[in-house]
Formats: sequence, C-alpha cells, structure tokens
Amino acid sequence: MADYILAIDQGTTGTTALIIDAELAVVGKANVEFPQHFPKPGWVEHDLGDVWNSVCKAVGKVLQQAKVNPGAIRAIGITNQRETTCLWHRDHEATPVGRAIVWQDRRTAADCAQLKMRKGIESSVKKKTGLLLDPYFSGTKLAWMLQHYPKARSLAQSGKIAFGTIESFLVYKMSGKHVTEPTNASRTLLMNLSKCQWDDDLLKLFKIPKAILPEIYPSAVEYGKTRGMAFLPDGIPIAGLVGDQQAALFGQACFKPGMAKATYGTGAFVLANVGPKPVFSKHKLLTSVAWQLGDKPTYCIEGSAFIAGAAVQWLRDQLKIIKSSGEIESLAREVESSEGVLFVPALSGMGAPHWLPSATGLITGVTRGTTRAHIARATLEGIAFQIRELLEAMGKDLKKRIRPLKVDGGASMNDLLMQFQSDLLGVDVVRAQVAETTALGSALMAGLAIGMWSGLGEIEKKWKPDKRFEPNMSSADRKTKIARWDRAMEAVELLSKP
Repeated sequence: MADYILAIDQGTTGTTALIIDAELAVVGKANVEFPQHFPKPGWVEHDLGDVWNSVCKAVGKVLQQAKVNPGAIRAIGITNQRETTCLWHRDHEATPVGRAIVWQDRRTAADCAQLKMRKGIESSVKKKTGLLLDPYFSGTKLAWMLQHYPKARSLAQSGKIAFGTIESFLVYKMSGKHVTEPTNASRTLLMNLSKCQWDDDLLKLFKIPKAILPEIYPSAVEYGKTRGMAFLPDGIPIAGLVGDQQAALFGQACFKPGMAKATYGTGAFVLANVGPKPVFSKHKLLTSVAWQLGDKPTYCIEGSAFIAGAAVQWLRDQLKIIKSSGEIESLAREVESSEGVLFVPALSGMGAPHWLPSATGLITGVTRGTTRAHIARATLEGIAFQIRELLEAMGKDLKKRIRPLKVDGGASMNDLLMQFQSDLLGVDVVRAQVAETTALGSALMAGLAIGMWSGLGEIEKKWKPDKRFEPNMSSADRKTKIARWDRAMEAVELLSKP
C-alpha cells in the first residue's frame, strides 16, 4: 500500500486539503469555503466553528475523491493563515471565546499608534521580533480580545482558556495538544526572534498572561496524534506545522539564502531566505523565522501586500464586474492595455513598504472610454506593481537583485498577470508545477519529520517547474509605468492623512 501525507491548508476564505505522495505528486485536492464576517468597517472576523467545519469537510472530500484509505495517511501537515488570533476554552471541544480576529483586521490601529508614541517602544519591539507595531500582527489583537470579550481576562489569568494562531487551534481540536512553532509564533509580536521563545518583556508590554500561550516546538516534529475524529482514524501523527507564507517558501524549495518566492492569494507575499542569522530591513520589510528544523532556525525577510486576489473578489462581489474570479483574465485580454487606468488596491490599508493602515484604494486615469475590461486589467496590474515595490525594497536590503522569482498561489495561474509581473520586474518568473506550494510545504515538513524524505537534497531533486515567463517590455515603457504608479502612491499617502 502506498504512503501518503495529508496536507491541510487553512486559509483566509477556505480550507484546502491535499493528499501528496512520496514523489510530490498531488493525488487529491478539495477546497471548502466558509463565511467571512465584517461587523464594522475595518473589522474582519472568523467563526472558529465555521473554520473547523471547513477542515472536516475538505479532508472528507479529498479522501473520497482520491479514493485513499485513511490508514495510508502516514502523517498530517498543517499550514495556515498566520496572524489570525484565536481564543478557546480548554475543554474537549475547544469551545471558542468569541470570533477569531483575522490578520486583515485593522481595529487595533489606534492602539498601535499609541504604542508608537512611547519613546523607544517600536524600535525595541522591532529589535526583539523583526516586526513593526501594526494591527496586522497578533499581539494587539489578543490584547483587544482579553479586554473586550466577556470574562476573557479573568479566564486567561486562571489558565482556563488558550490562545493560538489557527494551526494551534486545529492541533488542539485534533489531538488535545496546545502547541505552535516558530514561523507562526514569530508573527505574534510576542516571540523573541533570536531565541525562538516567548519574551517576558513583550508579554508585559501587551499585558498577555503566559498561562494562555502554546509551547513552541520546531517546524517538523510530532506534535500529537489524531483522536476522536469521525473523518480520520486515531493515531495519525500531526508532524508538520508552518505558517502559510513560509510553507510556500519551503514548498518552492527555496532552501538556499537569496532564493525568493511570491505567493498570490487573498494577499500577496514575497519572502526571501536569508540563512541562519536574521537580517533586519532598512526598508520597512519584516524579519521572521522561515522554518526551524531541529535546533537550527532559518530566517527570512518578507514583504506583504494585504490585497491581491481579494481585489478580484471585490470586482466580483461588490462591483459585479465579473461573475467568477476565473473570468478576470479573459475580460482583461479584451483590451491591449489598461489605457492609462491605474488601480492601487489599498482596500485594507497598505502593508510593506508603506505601512499605511488608513490607506484606501485609488482608481485613476478613468475616461468616458474606460470599460470594465480596462478596470479588470488595471486590477491585475495593481497586484503586480505591489510585488515590484516589495522586491525592490528586498533587493536593497540584501544588496543584490533577486532573480528568478518563483511564484505560486491561485492568481499565479493567471498567465496575463505573470507575464506583466515579469515585464515589470525585468526578470524571469518561474511558476511551480504544484500550484498549491503552501500545502506542499506543510506536507514536506511532515514527511521530513517521519522520514519519508531523507533531507532537503532529495526534495530539491523532486521539485519541478511548470512554466517560465520572460520579460519582453522595453526599459522605457517599464520606467513610464513605474513612474505613474509612484505618483499614484503619493496621492494615496496624501489622502490617508487625517
């Protein structure tokens, strides 16, 4: 009987379950979406019951689709939306304490601004964590929950509730173990980056009781075994945990310093491997743990664009320009260019390198001749412009140009977007054969933990590209387009001021 790894990719809008064999081939894939909640402007929440149900359904569907006996699953890898913040009761059902606050949520912007006003606080936080004081991260979200959810503070102090990011919640539900690992912990504002342990000074700053925190383990170990689930037998090791963007870096086999990938999902994320020592950005990028194998962490530098695929969803759901996300490429190809229409998709503020939590979207260059096809094309181009900014900042920090760029995620299947990305960067863009590299990364972690693969060298040999996009835009045209984007960004920055 063949051996398989089950990968659970718990994302912002749904859960994807993959079954992967020893040759890195995907033998089954299933996705289940779940509702988003927007109770106030700038607030984004998830019902953890909905999240868990999506996991159960996705795993059930993929086992049925692939016709794989659950007994052939040797291990489970989990990857997840990272900064999304969860609180639950320490009971068998892991009953949620209110809704989870999603990484996109901006409700703690004022709290971050107040902390920044205190002399030396932000520089101290950045030195310890590699992060900035921004509502993006879990620390201020958790502090808000403890203050506003009924009895949360007293329950936390007595150790009756648990905190975790999504992977921690899922492992608790599946095995009863309260654990995490450095790639997720490094996104909380609570972990000391060099020690890969919770930091007492940071816990004091955010008023977080240590009793609610999970224990931090490396990224590829046995965290616990399944028990009491209808869709999986007891005793399967949960052996790989890794945050989604670091999982994609690992799934792209970016094992050497200087190798980089971009993932196009709800948001877009560029990560570069920087090796065994953290590199602290001078251009407002973030430093995190890429993964930890054994006692040796590997670090990465990261830039995030909060809105990528979410901009396409906005065209679909709010503007009704398209009926499905898959229609956008064919619509955009109805015109030769955007005809001067430019869209800055700052629909949830802007991340690196600007860090403007109050920024809003901007569409410029609209005329009487503008059609929905021009808007569609400008939307795709707006995603690519954000990636270019991130790679430009990253190149300055690493003192070298990053080439080629490996790409993955749902929108990486859009050939028009990938070609424009290559044109705008002036470097080759290489798409992975396995588009679901986030899930693949977690599967690889789990497989390493149980010995399915001997090491990184064997994985590197098995990794295969799908398609390479080469730049064909003139240097003059590229400069003109970038200059227009820069002027639009100046307007966004100006309009974001009170």
